[in-house]
Parts: sequence; structure tokens; C-alpha cells
Amino acid sequence: MTSELTVRRTLPAPVDRVWRALTEPKALAAWFWPDRFETTVDVDLRAGGRYRIHGKPMAVSGEYLEVDPMTRLVFTWRWDGETHESLVTMTLHESAEGTDLVIVHERLPEAEVDTHAQGWSDCLDRLPGYLVSAH
Repeated sequence: MTSELTVRRTLPAPVDRVWRALTEPKALAAWFWPDRFETTVDVDLRAGGRYRIHGKPMAVSGEYLEVDPMTRLVFTWRWDGETHESLVTMTLHESAEGTDLVIVHERLPEAEVDTHAQGWSDCLDRLPGYLVSAH
């Protein structure tokens, strides 16, 4: 049995800056995990392309299924050492406050929903600070 979770954030930056923060390797590495993880990111940003986010002591990777610039990003998600693959959809919309980001993480094992909800929350808590500082 699998479940899904939805995370929503309004970010203090225009859509193009949020898109770059989600898709450019250097930008993604700067905020995704804490500095102590020494995060590195590889991105081949196209449908069928792959990505890998590696930090000490973990890594996640997958394949981009849809890349609709400034609007939508769909990709598989698999932790190193795991066999289960889930699905992440990120949708961006311009708003009066900047950008509304909606993340839907599907096909999660029921036992991992809370852990992933906390993980996404922790990651996204770092994103506004990055967006404000990365002009």
C-alpha cells in the first residue's frame, strides 16, 4: 500500500528564480540539505535525463519524466540502497507574494510518509533564505 503527501509553500521570489533553485546543480546543492552534508548535485534537465543529489551520508536519484520550464517538473525518486521508487511532481505558479510551489510526492510506502513530510519541510525551510540571498 502506498500513499502520497502534498507540501505547499509561497516563496519570496519570482518563478524564474525558484525554477533555477530547483533545477540548477549549484543552486540546488546550496539549499537542499544542510551545509554539513557537503551536497553535490548532477542534473541532466530533460525528459529522460537523470539527476542525483548526494550528501554525506545519503543520496537520492531518479529520472526526469516531464520538464516544463517555469511551470512543472516530474521525476522519480529513489534513495541509494533502496529498491522502492516514488514519484515527485513540482508545480510553480506566480502569486502576489512571489511563487507558489506545490510538491506532490506519490507512491510512498505508508510507513515513510511522515519521514518524507518532515524531510521536505526541512529542505523547503532553507529555500526562502537561499532565494533572498542569491540575486
